[in-house]
Amino acid sequence: MYYFVERMLDTDIEAVQEVERQSFTTPWSANTYRQELRNQTSRYIVARASPTLPPPRNRPAPAQRNFLERLLAIFFAPPPPAPTSADPQPIIGYGGVALYVDEGHITSIAIAPEYRGQGIGELLLNALIDHGLDLGAERLTLEVRISNTVAQQLYLKYGFEPVGKRKRYYTDNGEDAMLMTTPAIQDPAYQNQLKLLREKLYDRLRRSAETIAPEKKQRPEVAGPRSEGMSTPNP
Repeated sequence: MYYFVERMLDTDIEAVQEVERQSFTTPWSANTYRQELRNQTSRYIVARASPTLPPPRNRPAPAQRNFLERLLAIFFAPPPPAPTSADPQPIIGYGGVALYVDEGHITSIAIAPEYRGQGIGELLLNALIDHGLDLGAERLTLEVRISNTVAQQLYLKYGFEPVGKRKRYYTDNGEDAMLMTTPAIQDPAYQNQLKLLREKLYDRLRRSAETIAPEKKQRPEVAGPRSEGMSTPNP
């Protein structure tokens, strides 16, 4: 099974909302997504699954940095035509990052339950790091539920460190959020660490491409910040 990342389009919103409903209790409206897609300081992406190596797309890909250009070139493609109900390359995850002055804030990462544990959350996180760099962010931040230790381990792996808590941040159950931030993402030391992590991820996804689709069963949550406090229209 091949997994690849591309920019989100308006035509992807319905499929993204389906993944969102399986991941969050406070989903955004379609109008919120449309506004975010037109925001010059935000980037939203989707992850797709394909049983075969995806063919070249008709439109050029947005500018990407080394990770998507070199290490995972076969897993990345520019936006496809509007998906149909029988899409052979369905959307299985999505994520977003927004720039606030010089700080990139990861607003959300979500994976369809049956595809969790396959490295897709890590793939999306890497793409969002690159988009943060393209937007001019000096560092990245996110909030994650205190109870979501699996996601926290992924973020720690990529240099995010706890810097505080937001009390009763999540409105569905009043759970606290852990605030995490990276060091300077343009620093050579961070880029070197990123390169090593991406080489390992490339090997993992390459092996995954040789296997069949994941079983349709619930997997532990891998990644999923949802910034309910971000300055976007109410869903």
